[in-house]
Amino acid sequence: MPPATSRRTGLGWREHLPTVGLVVRLILAAVWLYAGLVKLFEPGGARLAVIAYRIFPPSLVTPLGYALPAAEVVIGLFLLLGIFTRLAAIASALLMLAFVAGIASVWARGYNIDCGCFGGGGDTSAAGRNLRYTKEIARDTAFALLSVWLIWRPRTLFSLDRIPEPEDQPA
Repeated sequence: MPPATSRRTGLGWREHLPTVGLVVRLILAAVWLYAGLVKLFEPGGARLAVIAYRIFPPSLVTPLGYALPAAEVVIGLFLLLGIFTRLAAIASALLMLAFVAGIASVWARGYNIDCGCFGGGGDTSAAGRNLRYTKEIARDTAFALLSVWLIWRPRTLFSLDRIPEPEDQPA
């Protein structure tokens, strides 16, 4: 069993977990904020991306094209500030798993699309044909795993979730 404390700092490895959580939280916040803001300024692109997956009925395409970027920005803000961290991490993990399923579905059905993950999106031409989506699936799986970390350990450094309530303060 490894020693409970680091030789250099004298701190146990558990004392580093809030710092690891901070890094994870900020990475996910940056991903969600970037993805959401790019799509908010290009709502037609988000709509084209939703259409390209050929999963949702036409009546849901436009609402999803607007709702998805807004949800991504909200998740990103919650993670950036460290509020409702566990809830934001659950939403993050579920969305990432939905993205993985959607990309795998497109791959299995032989469609050639730009996933629209960070703007753009839609069908791609035969000239830009690339039916391998392993990078996108691996990336989104990694982000889902980071989200699971925050579900497990939502209290991180510099998060507003860590600020004790006044009645929790010692007298």
